[in-house]
Amino acid sequence: MEAFGQFVPLILIFAIMYFLLIRPQQKKLKQHKAMVDAVRKGDQVITQGGMFGKVSRVKDADEVELEIATGVKVRLVKSTIAQVLSKTEPADS
Repeated sequence: MEAFGQFVPLILIFAIMYFLLIRPQQKKLKQHKAMVDAVRKGDQVITQGGMFGKVSRVKDADEVELEIATGVKVRLVKSTIAQVLSKTEPADS
């Protein structure tokens, strides 16, 4: 019984670490993935590198084309999008 008592603080530390660090990080990662998956043509975005631009084309599952100035387009991996500033309305089908 005394051996179990020695593990209680270790178990409590792990539980606190899980609820204060691991779980919020997983939630944040899940929200970022949902945001990135919802990006479509016309959205205004900011990349992790600090570039502002408008999505001109979603090429495939993990790549977008971003127009950063008139006639200047760059290809990006979707996961490098840090924030979506404005969403476009969904097109009528």
